[in-house]
Amino acid sequence: MQDNFTAMERARAAEGDPRAGAGCDGTAAPDAAAELEAAGIPERLRPWLAARGVGALVVKMGIVFEELTAERAVATMPVEGNTQIAGILHGGAHAVLAETLGSFAASLHAGEGRHAVGVDLNATHHRAAARGRVRGTCTALHLGRTLATHEIVITDDDGRRLCTARITNLLRDDPTGPEAPGQARA
Repeated sequence: MQDNFTAMERARAAEGDPRAGAGCDGTAAPDAAAELEAAGIPERLRPWLAARGVGALVVKMGIVFEELTAERAVATMPVEGNTQIAGILHGGAHAVLAETLGSFAASLHAGEGRHAVGVDLNATHHRAAARGRVRGTCTALHLGRTLATHEIVITDDDGRRLCTARITNLLRDDPTGPEAPGQARA
C-alpha cells in the first residue's frame, strides 16, 4: 500500500525507477482504480482522486465511503485493528475518520485548482466501542470562499453516538509557477 499511489507511480515511471509498479514494501502496487473502488469512492469522483489516491491511512484504517459531497460525507470504519490497548476503538481513530471525512468534503467544496488544509480539529468522546463498525456522518456547518467547517458524528452499529468532532479547513488556491510542489513562494 502506498500513500498517493498514482502520483508516486507516475514519478517513479517517469524517472525510470525500477521500483515502478511496486508498493513501498516491494510488493506489487495496488491498481489505482481497484483501490478507489474498494474505498467506496463514487465513480464520478475517481478521476479527481486518480492523481492523489485516498491515502495510505484511509486504506490502513479500513475506511469505506458511502456518500461523498461537499455538504455531506458518510464512511464506515472497523473497530477491529483500530483499537488501543484496552481493546476499545482508539480516540485517534475517531480523529482519523473525522478528519478524513471533513477534509474530503472540504476539498470537494474548494473545487478545481484549489485545495483544503486543515487548521482545526477537535473531538469529544462520549462512549467506547469494542467491536463492529463505526459510521461517521459529516455535515457542512459553513462552506465559504476561504473556510469550510464540518461537524462529524460517529456512531456505533446500534446508532449510539460515540464521538462528536468538528474540523475547519482553510481553502487555498493551488500554487502556480515554476516552484516545486511543497516549496513556499516568496
